[in-house]
Amino acid sequence: MYKKIETILVEIPTIRPHKMAVATMQTQTLVLVKITSDDGFIGWGEATTIGGLGYGEESPESIKTNIDSYFAPLLRSLQGHNLAQIMQVLKKHINGNRFAKCAIQTALLDIQAQRLGLPLSELLGGRLRDSVPVLWVLASGDTEKDIAEAQQMLEAKRHNFFKLKIGSRAVEADVEHVLAIKQALGNEVSIRVDVNRAWSELDAIKGIKRLQAGGIDLIEQPCAIDNIEAMQRLTHRFDIAIMADESLMGPSSAYRLAKSNAASVFAVKVAQSGGLLEGRDVATIAQLAGIDLYGGTMLEGTVGTMASAQLFSTFENLKFGTELFGPLLLTQEILTTPLRYENFELHLPNTPGLGIEIDENKIEQLRR
Repeated sequence: MYKKIETILVEIPTIRPHKMAVATMQTQTLVLVKITSDDGFIGWGEATTIGGLGYGEESPESIKTNIDSYFAPLLRSLQGHNLAQIMQVLKKHINGNRFAKCAIQTALLDIQAQRLGLPLSELLGGRLRDSVPVLWVLASGDTEKDIAEAQQMLEAKRHNFFKLKIGSRAVEADVEHVLAIKQALGNEVSIRVDVNRAWSELDAIKGIKRLQAGGIDLIEQPCAIDNIEAMQRLTHRFDIAIMADESLMGPSSAYRLAKSNAASVFAVKVAQSGGLLEGRDVATIAQLAGIDLYGGTMLEGTVGTMASAQLFSTFENLKFGTELFGPLLLTQEILTTPLRYENFELHLPNTPGLGIEIDENKIEQLRR
C-alpha cells in the first residue's frame, strides 16, 4: 500500500541556451514523483519533458495534474497488488500518459529494489557494466562556441564524442556548421547530428549525402515521426547510421520500425517508451532485429538520468553510448552527493534502489 504520492515541479536554469529544432531551452522543469510506502520506503521517479508541448503530447503541468487527479487516487486504492499488477491496472484505466506512467513505475521499482537490498538494475535483468559512456550535445548554434566547448570537454576528460542539434536553419547552413566542427575536432572524435524530425525527405537526402562524405557517424530522426517510409528509404540508401528517436514510442512502434527496416539504431528513452520495463522491451526487439542501441534522454535531472543508467547498464549492445548528460546542463544540484561523471563515463552506484539521495531542502527552494 502506498500512503503518499507527491508530484513536484522543480524549475532549474540551464548553463547556456540549449537550441533545438523544436525549442530553445534556457530552463528545465523537472517533474519529480515521490511515493512513500506503508513500510517506510521512499521511491523517486521523474517525468521530465523538453520544451513544454514543443516536443511531445505531455507537459510538466499536464503530468502533475494527471498524476494528482488520476494516478494517485487509483494507486492508493490498490491494496495487496505487486508492481506488475499495479502497472496493469494503471494501463487499463489510464490511456496514454507514457511519461507519467514512467515516473510512477520508476518510483515503485525504486521502492522494490530498496526492499530487496539490490541496485535497481538487478530488477531489470542484471548489470553488465558499472559505468556508461556519455556524449555531450553542442547546441549553442554558434560554430566557434561549439568548437571551444567541445575542446574544453575533451581536455577535462568529461566527454569524447558529441552530438549537434540541427534542423532550425537551412540545410546548407546546418551542414556547413557541422562539417566545420568535425574538421576542427578531427577524425578521432565521433560527431553525430540530431535533426529532431525537421527535414523533408529531399532535404534529408541532400544533407545526409554531404554529412556522410564529411565523416559524420550518425543521423538522428531526420524526418517526421510518422514518415516511416522515408526513414526506411534513407536507411537503405546511405551507409551512415540512421537512428529512430521520436518515432520510438514504446515496444509496439519499435516492432513496426524493426519490421520495416526503418532504422539501423534505436534511441531508447525510458519516458518515451512508457517506463523502464517497456524500455527494456524496446532494447530486446532491437537486439532480435540486429539493430544497434543508444541510450537516449529527455534531458532529465538526476532521478531520470540514474533510472536510465540503471537500465542501460543491462544492455548487451550499447554501441553508440548514451547521452545521459542532463544533470550537467543544469545550474543547480538536487542530490546530497552528485552523480559521478569521470573519464568520459557516468558511474553507477552499487547501493539499493536508484542509489541516490535527494536533497529535499534544495527541492523546496527550487519548487515552482
